[in-house]
Amino acid sequence: MALIWANAWPQSYQEVLHHTIGPSGPLHLDLSLEAWAKDGLLTVFFFVAGIELKREFVAGELRTPSAAALPVVAALCGVALPAIVFAVVNSGAGGHPGGWAIPTATDIAFALGVLAVVSSHLPSALRAFLLTLAVVDDLIAILIIAIFYSSGIKFWALGLSLAGLVLFWFLHRRGVHGWYLFVPLALVIWALMHESGVHATVAGVAMGLLLRCHREPGEDVSPGEHIEHLVRPLSAGVAVPLFALFAAGVTISPSALADVFTQAMPLGIVLGLLLGKSIGIFGGTWLAARFTRAELNPQLTWADLFAVSTLAGIGFTVSLLISELAFPKDAVLADRAKAAVLVGSLLCALVATVLLKLRNRHYRQLCEEEDRDSDGDGIPDIYEQDDPGWSAQRLREERA
Repeated sequence: MALIWANAWPQSYQEVLHHTIGPSGPLHLDLSLEAWAKDGLLTVFFFVAGIELKREFVAGELRTPSAAALPVVAALCGVALPAIVFAVVNSGAGGHPGGWAIPTATDIAFALGVLAVVSSHLPSALRAFLLTLAVVDDLIAILIIAIFYSSGIKFWALGLSLAGLVLFWFLHRRGVHGWYLFVPLALVIWALMHESGVHATVAGVAMGLLLRCHREPGEDVSPGEHIEHLVRPLSAGVAVPLFALFAAGVTISPSALADVFTQAMPLGIVLGLLLGKSIGIFGGTWLAARFTRAELNPQLTWADLFAVSTLAGIGFTVSLLISELAFPKDAVLADRAKAAVLVGSLLCALVATVLLKLRNRHYRQLCEEEDRDSDGDGIPDIYEQDDPGWSAQRLREERA
């Protein structure tokens, strides 16, 4: 919708984008709709991401160092190599090295969505690895935004925002309930964080991390899980789509597409997503498994991992956000960066779909062989061989 609107009626799209609403005053909340989407709506998305992070640390793959080692190393390498690829491509004259962080992010929703569409026989461990990888990737992206894209820090506002977070944590730990208390407090924390110069989405992540995600005796779900269940539809159904509507509206033309593959900055983004992500995640995981005690999940093969590494190159929500933060005073460069994010993400989705389809077909054939019952006696043929032990061993080897 954003692409159609921005290309069919560009003037009206820009007018809506820059329409200002909100109260003025000491907190300067008279913002454009584009800024509200970037700083406001995405805070809801990052709030949910913060809860996911906390849950992974408490009860997920990140709760033990041995289980977390490979996904964490994969995420770190999957951030570092795209940034290096971008920096190399933009090292010459005419490059724009300031956009190095754009190809570093993985979009959890799109990546898991593609995997869900393609997968029917893929191991469940593949989804768990991708989810853990993407969650750690989000944490790194949040740190990048907080450290490299915050400027002109106002310490009085930052201090009051941190005090609000302490109050948020205290009330939550004391078992105080009531949205009418926490929602106004969250809005105040967000407004102060926005005024401080630190990107406002950091407030959402911080509040998500402060929620309790472990269950106490007598609880069916933890408070964090309950709140995530309530807020996720708002994030996935309203916040992210509206952000995309105001962020993804770039001009698409033959010359614009040519610029993506001929100019250093957008080309660095495309190569960072397509090559940097896949090689970084796969290579980092292989090196960690080769030279440390970390081991790949026995349900997975290296072919599975390469396919999901390519899938992790889909960078949409956070990459679009960083595109705007990297070039705040140059709308043309920001639009080129967004176009490159869309093209790179599409290429990664297509390549990953092909690779995952091949792996899915492989696992489907193994399942069919295991379940085949030629004589119809209700016992799979594999258990009726002369040497059942040999057949089981062969099946295990083929799956490996």
